[in-house]
Amino acid sequence: MMGQESSTLSRDDSFLDAGIIDSTGVLELIVFLEDAFGIQVEDEEMVPSNLDSIANLIPFIRSKQAPAAV
Repeated sequence: MMGQESSTLSRDDSFLDAGIIDSTGVLELIVFLEDAFGIQVEDEEMVPSNLDSIANLIPFIRSKQAPAAV
């Protein structure tokens, strides 16, 4: 974050617990993900298990980009 000393973020660090983003930041993250990856994040998907760390984001984004089963 601006004005703070740089620290290392591991892929399992919680964005919320580390103070990287707050509830408004989560909404900004969702808008970014939708624009950058061409996905739609549904209301029920807006949970920490999908969005609160790099480790959670990667499989979530991949699952949203995967072709739907017919």
